[in-house]
Amino acid sequence: MQIWVDADACPNVIKNILFQAAERLQIHTTLVANRLLNTPPSRVIKALQVPAGFDVADNEIIRLMVAGDLVITGDIPLASDVLDQGGYALNPRGSFYTSENIREFLSMRQLLEELRSGGVDTGGPAAFTHADRQAFANQLDRFLAKRTLPAK
Repeated sequence: MQIWVDADACPNVIKNILFQAAERLQIHTTLVANRLLNTPPSRVIKALQVPAGFDVADNEIIRLMVAGDLVITGDIPLASDVLDQGGYALNPRGSFYTSENIREFLSMRQLLEELRSGGVDTGGPAAFTHADRQAFANQLDRFLAKRTLPAK
Protein backbone atom coordinates (compact mmCIF):
# COMPACT_ATOMS: atom_id res chain seq x y z
CA MET A 1 0.00 0.00 0.00
CA GLN A 2 1.11 3.51 -0.79
CA ILE A 3 -0.28 6.89 0.26
CA TRP A 4 -0.88 9.52 -2.41
CA VAL A 5 -1.58 13.13 -1.45
CA ASP A 6 -3.45 15.60 -3.65
CA ALA A 7 -1.11 18.20 -2.22
CA ASP A 8 -2.02 21.51 -3.88
CA ALA A 9 -4.79 22.26 -1.38
CA CYS A 10 -3.80 19.93 1.46
CA PRO A 11 -3.25 21.82 4.72
CA ASN A 12 0.33 21.78 6.03
CA VAL A 13 -0.79 20.34 9.37
CA ILE A 14 -2.22 17.33 7.50
CA LYS A 15 1.01 16.91 5.53
CA ASN A 16 2.93 16.88 8.81
CA ILE A 17 0.67 14.16 10.23
CA LEU A 18 1.25 12.14 7.06
CA PHE A 19 5.01 12.64 7.24
CA GLN A 20 5.07 11.32 10.82
CA ALA A 21 2.94 8.29 9.95
CA ALA A 22 4.98 7.51 6.84
CA GLU A 23 8.23 7.55 8.80
CA ARG A 24 6.84 5.64 11.77
CA LEU A 25 5.40 2.85 9.62
CA GLN A 26 7.76 3.15 6.63
CA ILE A 27 4.89 3.62 4.18
CA HIS A 28 5.75 5.16 0.83
CA THR A 29 3.99 8.51 0.62
CA THR A 30 3.97 10.73 -2.45
CA LEU A 31 2.72 14.31 -2.57
CA VAL A 32 1.52 15.29 -6.04
CA ALA A 33 1.17 18.97 -6.94
CA ASN A 34 1.71 21.40 -9.78
CA ARG A 35 4.14 23.40 -7.68
CA LEU A 36 7.39 22.56 -5.96
CA LEU A 37 6.83 21.13 -2.48
CA ASN A 38 9.22 20.74 0.40
CA THR A 39 9.32 17.35 2.07
CA PRO A 40 11.49 16.13 4.91
CA PRO A 41 14.54 14.08 4.00
CA SER A 42 13.20 10.55 3.88
CA ARG A 43 13.52 7.22 2.16
CA VAL A 44 9.71 6.87 1.99
CA ILE A 45 8.44 10.42 1.41
CA LYS A 46 8.69 12.18 -1.92
CA ALA A 47 7.10 15.00 -3.89
CA LEU A 48 6.10 14.76 -7.52
CA GLN A 49 5.66 18.02 -9.40
CA VAL A 50 3.36 17.86 -12.41
CA PRO A 51 2.74 20.55 -15.04
CA ALA A 52 0.14 23.21 -14.28
CA GLY A 53 -3.29 22.54 -15.70
CA PHE A 54 -6.80 21.46 -14.87
CA ASP A 55 -6.83 18.05 -13.13
CA VAL A 56 -3.20 17.26 -14.09
CA ALA A 57 -2.28 16.25 -10.52
CA ASP A 58 -5.52 14.27 -10.14
CA ASN A 59 -4.92 12.41 -13.39
CA GLU A 60 -1.35 11.58 -12.35
CA ILE A 61 -2.54 10.15 -9.04
CA ILE A 62 -5.10 7.96 -10.82
CA ARG A 63 -2.47 6.85 -13.35
CA LEU A 64 0.04 5.85 -10.66
CA MET A 65 -2.12 4.44 -7.86
CA VAL A 66 -3.12 0.80 -7.56
CA ALA A 67 -6.05 -0.87 -5.85
CA GLY A 68 -5.62 -0.74 -2.08
CA ASP A 69 -3.69 2.55 -2.06
CA LEU A 70 -4.85 5.46 0.10
CA VAL A 71 -5.41 8.88 -1.47
CA ILE A 72 -5.72 12.01 0.66
CA THR A 73 -7.93 14.53 -1.14
CA GLY A 74 -10.72 17.01 -0.70
CA ASP A 75 -11.49 16.77 -4.43
CA ILE A 76 -14.74 14.83 -4.78
CA PRO A 77 -14.38 13.80 -8.46
CA LEU A 78 -10.85 12.54 -7.71
CA ALA A 79 -12.18 10.62 -4.70
CA SER A 80 -14.80 9.02 -6.96
CA ASP A 81 -12.12 7.95 -9.45
CA VAL A 82 -10.00 6.54 -6.60
CA LEU A 83 -12.93 4.43 -5.41
CA ASP A 84 -13.56 3.24 -8.98
CA GLN A 85 -9.91 2.10 -9.10
CA GLY A 86 -10.27 0.11 -5.87
CA GLY A 87 -8.47 2.60 -3.66
CA TYR A 88 -9.39 4.38 -0.46
CA ALA A 89 -10.05 8.13 -0.30
CA LEU A 90 -9.78 10.16 2.90
CA ASN A 91 -10.42 13.89 3.04
CA PRO A 92 -8.27 16.21 5.16
CA ARG A 93 -11.14 16.69 7.62
CA GLY A 94 -11.08 12.99 8.52
CA SER A 95 -13.98 11.54 6.53
CA PHE A 96 -13.65 8.60 4.18
CA TYR A 97 -15.38 8.72 0.84
CA THR A 98 -17.14 5.42 0.26
CA SER A 99 -19.22 3.76 -2.42
CA GLU A 100 -22.22 4.52 -0.19
CA ASN A 101 -21.64 8.28 0.16
CA ILE A 102 -19.75 9.39 -2.97
CA ARG A 103 -22.86 9.91 -5.11
CA GLU A 104 -24.31 12.21 -2.45
CA PHE A 105 -21.07 14.22 -2.35
CA LEU A 106 -21.03 14.47 -6.15
CA SER A 107 -24.68 15.58 -6.23
CA MET A 108 -24.08 18.26 -3.59
CA ARG A 109 -21.02 19.49 -5.46
CA GLN A 110 -23.06 19.74 -8.70
CA LEU A 111 -25.86 21.63 -6.91
CA LEU A 112 -23.41 24.14 -5.43
CA GLU A 113 -21.77 24.66 -8.84
CA GLU A 114 -25.19 25.35 -10.38
CA LEU A 115 -26.05 27.83 -7.63
CA ARG A 116 -22.72 29.64 -8.04
CA SER A 117 -23.11 29.80 -11.82
CA GLY A 118 -26.53 31.37 -11.19
CA GLY A 119 -24.94 34.09 -9.08
CA VAL A 120 -25.69 32.70 -5.63
CA ASP A 121 -22.91 33.21 -3.08
CA THR A 122 -22.56 29.78 -1.48
CA GLY A 123 -19.63 30.80 0.71
CA GLY A 124 -16.48 28.76 0.97
CA PRO A 125 -15.51 25.80 3.07
CA ALA A 126 -15.53 26.17 6.83
CA ALA A 127 -12.23 27.12 8.44
CA PHE A 128 -9.96 24.16 9.16
CA THR A 129 -10.07 23.46 12.91
CA HIS A 130 -8.15 21.54 15.54
CA ALA A 131 -11.10 19.10 15.63
CA ASP A 132 -10.64 18.50 11.87
CA ARG A 133 -6.94 17.83 12.40
CA GLN A 134 -7.70 15.40 15.22
CA ALA A 135 -10.41 13.63 13.21
CA PHE A 136 -7.98 13.17 10.34
CA ALA A 137 -5.20 11.86 12.59
CA ASN A 138 -7.58 9.40 14.27
CA GLN A 139 -9.01 8.06 10.99
CA LEU A 140 -5.53 7.73 9.49
CA ASP A 141 -4.23 5.86 12.53
CA ARG A 142 -7.18 3.44 12.52
CA PHE A 143 -6.87 2.85 8.78
CA LEU A 144 -3.11 2.26 8.90
CA ALA A 145 -3.34 0.02 11.97
CA LYS A 146 -5.71 -2.30 10.08
CA ARG A 147 -3.42 -2.46 7.06
CA THR A 148 0.01 -2.66 8.64
CA LEU A 149 -0.53 -5.29 11.33
CA PRO A 150 1.60 -8.38 10.74
CA ALA A 151 -0.32 -11.37 9.38
CA LYS A 152 -0.93 -14.20 11.85
